[in-house]
Amino acid sequence: MDVKVFSGNSNLKLAEGIVNSLNMTLGKAYVKKFSDGEINVEINESVRGKRVFVIQSTCELANENIMELLIMIDAFKRASAHSITAVIPYYGYARQDRKVAPRAPISAKLIADLLQVAGIDRLLTVDLHAGQIQGFFDIPVDHLYSLPVMVNYIKNEIINNNQEVVIVSPDAGGVERARAYAKKINAGLAIIDKRRDKPNQSKALHVIGEVKDKVAIIVDDIVDTAGTLCNSADALIENGAKEVYACITHPVLSGPAIERLNKSQLKKLIVTDTIPLKGEKSECAKIKVLTVASLLAEAIKRIYHDDSVSSLFD
Repeated sequence: MDVKVFSGNSNLKLAEGIVNSLNMTLGKAYVKKFSDGEINVEINESVRGKRVFVIQSTCELANENIMELLIMIDAFKRASAHSITAVIPYYGYARQDRKVAPRAPISAKLIADLLQVAGIDRLLTVDLHAGQIQGFFDIPVDHLYSLPVMVNYIKNEIINNNQEVVIVSPDAGGVERARAYAKKINAGLAIIDKRRDKPNQSKALHVIGEVKDKVAIIVDDIVDTAGTLCNSADALIENGAKEVYACITHPVLSGPAIERLNKSQLKKLIVTDTIPLKGEKSECAKIKVLTVASLLAEAIKRIYHDDSVSSLFD
């Protein structure tokens, strides 16, 4: 078989889940640091003429993980790989996708440029914060959604006893995502009206839509400090929701996030393993982690066989 799957150090558990789903083993790569902190990469098997997939989430310690990925890509290119696909379950810097102030950078575009200059032929990623980031690349981008994984959990674990469910978008920008969830489970739709005063701080104002006596499920792509999420849960309970859950793809969970979650009225936060949870994050009883390993494995298989990836979500 002329395909090889390698992984950086950011999310080895997910990478192992992906290769297990493919009935393969991870490629042999040595990714360590020199004593001065520089990254040292050695590929310990031939990739000449192979279609290489390299898995690396650019999450916490993002700059280090990005450099690891770039150096690995360069190594594969110089080792004469036939093609290189970067599998980035969580695309770091995605929230910096436009100029929000004079003299501000567009960091998501810079990362795209770095990846292409390093030598990738294709990008595979999950739930980009801004879909237009696909346009920052001059190569194919396969954009996957965690929706099938989340909807399966909602149907099997949350919807019971014929309770009425309402899908909630935490802001106007997420309405399209929330509508897709609502359509899949035949539920109502609501929106949280909020005002953001400064980065990583927001205040929920009021709920647009009927949530009284219903199970509310907030859907979003990223949970960072959990301020928006906890405020939204409070607003929903104040408006009569029976219970509040959240289905959010990428668990960044920085700063006071875990403390806020533990004190919040949120019953359960369902996330995926695009970002590995460590320390107190992995011990939080309110967090349930679902894996996207099978989803990514199926996408890799379809890319290899030149089959449709988008039909995964039909």
